[in-house]
Amino acid sequence: MIEDELALFDKSINEFWNKFRSTVSDTTCQMMGLRDSYKDSIKALTEKLSVKLKEEERMVEMFLEYRNQICRRNKLIQEKKDNLLKLIAEIKDKNEKLEVLTANIQELKEEYAKKKETISAANKANEERLKRLQKSADLYKDRLGLEIRKIYVSDSAPHLECLAEFQENVRKTNNFSAFLANVRKAFTAMVYN
Repeated sequence: MIEDELALFDKSINEFWNKFRSTVSDTTCQMMGLRDSYKDSIKALTEKLSVKLKEEERMVEMFLEYRNQICRRNKLIQEKKDNLLKLIAEIKDKNEKLEVLTANIQELKEEYAKKKETISAANKANEERLKRLQKSADLYKDRLGLEIRKIYVSDSAPHLECLAEFQENVRKTNNFSAFLANVRKAFTAMVYN
């Protein structure tokens, strides 16, 4: 734009010079008028160029400010992008851990179900065994007059000296029938003596 104006200015100077040469022969007044006209056009052009220069300086400042703003925004965008990538990585990691935990929970549920089933079967077997033992206890009570009760002090009435030995044997062998047979023999021997 300045170059165009300079070209226009150059053109107007050339025109002025041409007019000046053609009118040199005119009166001094005309020369003074032309000189004043020339000064006025130079002054107007100078003011116009000054305004244009100031406008361009403002535009350069605005451009630099916009460029700085764009740089700051790009930096913020990059920081947010980096933070977002970190968050995505953390979420993926937590999802993988969640999947592992879910699989572990499923395995534990299956194991629990199996153990529950095993315990249920064992309880059922224990109930059956308890029923059989109760029948045996009832049979001993009805036929032999023996009563089996849970007591917290290990003793018998009448007292048997060999009871501690019989108890030790039943703990080692887990043969309760032999224990009862031995106790019965000891009571029988005590009664006949």
